[in-house]
Amino acid sequence: MSKYVHTPNVVTLQDVVNKDFTLSSSQFVNLVMPNKNYKYVRDFLSRPLLREDLGVEVGSLSYIDKSPFRFIRTKALQSHSFLPELNKETALPILPSEFVQMNLKEGDLLISKDSNIGEIVILDKDYPDCMLSGAIYKLPVKSDWRYYLLAFIKSDIFREQLDFMVPKGATIRHAKTMFLDCKIPLPNKLLSIIVRYISVLTKAIVNKEKLIRQRHADILQLIEKELTENQQTNKFNYHLPRLNEVKEIGRLDASLYKLFFKKHLFSILNYKNGYSPLTQQQLKLIPGPSLELRLLGTRIDSDHYEKGFYRLITPKQITNYGIVRNEEFIGTPAIIANIQFGDILFGESGTGRTMVFLDDDNNTINNAHAHILRSMLDNDIHRVITIRSILQFYKEIGMTDCMTVGGSGGHLSPSYFDRIMIPNFPESKQKEIAALYHNPQEYFTDDFTLDNFEGKDNEYNLTAGIYELDKTAKRLKDKLNKAIDDIVNDRDVKIDF
Repeated sequence: MSKYVHTPNVVTLQDVVNKDFTLSSSQFVNLVMPNKNYKYVRDFLSRPLLREDLGVEVGSLSYIDKSPFRFIRTKALQSHSFLPELNKETALPILPSEFVQMNLKEGDLLISKDSNIGEIVILDKDYPDCMLSGAIYKLPVKSDWRYYLLAFIKSDIFREQLDFMVPKGATIRHAKTMFLDCKIPLPNKLLSIIVRYISVLTKAIVNKEKLIRQRHADILQLIEKELTENQQTNKFNYHLPRLNEVKEIGRLDASLYKLFFKKHLFSILNYKNGYSPLTQQQLKLIPGPSLELRLLGTRIDSDHYEKGFYRLITPKQITNYGIVRNEEFIGTPAIIANIQFGDILFGESGTGRTMVFLDDDNNTINNAHAHILRSMLDNDIHRVITIRSILQFYKEIGMTDCMTVGGSGGHLSPSYFDRIMIPNFPESKQKEIAALYHNPQEYFTDDFTLDNFEGKDNEYNLTAGIYELDKTAKRLKDKLNKAIDDIVNDRDVKIDF
């Protein structure tokens, strides 16, 4: 449901006349923005947008398996993140001869004009080896307004404006440069202070997202280093699959027998501290519940909490970093078993992503595609987080894809869990890994002010784990969205952290 766009229930003949006899329904919706003090997106640019600010298409024939240069697609710009999601699907290796240097620098704002129109991100570092697709603009923004503009383009007021401005196409939608005509409201009181408040909040969220990715990379590096530096003296020798090996495994999937998979599996089997299958990790497998309407009787889906609703976590919401990207809720009179603190959620179909549930919440559920692995031991959170991190490591290096069956991203059934080997990391290493993911500490905001917030927030971030960084980032996003809504509706903005 739109917050800032009004769609009339009735259109009169005079309305049609006033719109030059157009019958396009999008021409009759109106922006509801009580605050009349605004600028257009183009007013925040240091100069007019040029063709040189737009990326260049290279064509699918230029895509190759390995290259020092990458081609960033619009899919890298996602609504849930202020930073680009660069992976093997969104940043493709291309022929060096097709690469165009675009001088992508930390702090640059990238916006999509096609497909996922209006999505915007800020670069977290320099990307000299990347180029943009022909659907992405690099905005020449005035530096003083960079984070203010970023916050508002990420907000509903911008999205809803652009949505009714751009014609609904049958396939891909094209915004061209219509986003430049979207209105960005300004506070009518304490302009410089409120602009600074919006900018400080946005910058803090961006910084936490950076740190979440860094913590995640550190976890993967720790796992790889522990395996690499603690191998037995045995040497790896690859051979083509033998008949007895195929009989033992019971599958003909070529991926299970290729050099890539065998080499990585050897590093686990040859780990000096040993290993054991996932089925022997003292974890109880609890299949996710079916939430089909025919079984529940009544089901109401919502993106915000209503009294009596369940919070829902599905594999699609779980990111590679082991956090959820958005909140979903369902209302139903059916009694559904809750997720418990310390449960590993495992995306069986498609995603393969994992997380450990660490919320103090007894009203959260999963669905049939998200299985639970629940520890049968007490005070076991370090080991549980380590197992989850190892499972994610397998996914990111490609081992999980080799073990899945079926299409649409693959399917890793619990019946194959006895084939997933977990190395027996020492307790000290488990604690080191776990602290990067979850390091409990209070986020005291009572004495936060606009002048000291950045320093105190950075101090908290020094030791915060991924979970804590995500929770505080979501808290700041709520504050940011509240402030933006107040500006749109011409209300006083309360500086609150």
